[in-house]
Amino acid sequence: MHRTNYLHYLQRVLPAGAEVYLLDPHGTIHCVTRGTARSLRPNTTPNDREEFLRFIDDGQFTRYLIGDAATSDQNPSNATYKLGSVQAHSAFTPHAHGAEHFVLSQGYASCGLYDFARQQVVHVRLFPGTLLRIPAMMPHSFNNRAADPLLLVIANTGMGIDHEAYAITATQAERYVDQHALMEPHEAVESVYGHHHSYSLRDTATISPATNIDYHTLAHALRHLENEMQHSSFHANLTWRERIAAQLRRIAWLLEST
Repeated sequence: MHRTNYLHYLQRVLPAGAEVYLLDPHGTIHCVTRGTARSLRPNTTPNDREEFLRFIDDGQFTRYLIGDAATSDQNPSNATYKLGSVQAHSAFTPHAHGAEHFVLSQGYASCGLYDFARQQVVHVRLFPGTLLRIPAMMPHSFNNRAADPLLLVIANTGMGIDHEAYAITATQAERYVDQHALMEPHEAVESVYGHHHSYSLRDTATISPATNIDYHTLAHALRHLENEMQHSSFHANLTWRERIAAQLRRIAWLLEST
């Protein structure tokens, strides 16, 4: 069935509330519900950005699928599942999160991970379909090596992290160092996340990785990662094999459309 006909079919038959997402190799998000079909490309289409939030840096976007951008007394954990759209040949500012998360790459990407034990950066090349788990407080930075927007599917552990505050950059870590403040345990957790939402500490096992952070060491690691990401050719472009594979994926998309 031709893709256009199939999308029309889905618009007719999908139950109310059901959604189908097609993530194409060009970095476009096709969203189909009963009666509607939309193609979203926030990195290149300004009108589409109304349905997305800023994602760590200007020019990067995210759309929440599960969870919400803000915490509240009714929603203290804020575990989220979302789509990310990263502009061509760009990278996120190196950062860390107070909880683990998983990232599924739908394109040709790379990620720099800082190994505290070895005090060095590990470079990981990501292909379409690569799922990466990043532990709590591990400095990292994703990079889009391709000429099309990169789509990511991201699952975050919650813990009351507001969307605008859940990434700790080197600048933020250095600011925490300069505060020179002794905090109670619950205050330390709030400082890690950069917000002031009050919640119970009954789940100590869950939140313990984010307490007692050495912000001086974290800031140094983030600056190290920042410098290496800027100068490493590993994150620059696709290999010739990947360029061929990317073209074959575009051909496969066309074949599936007819």
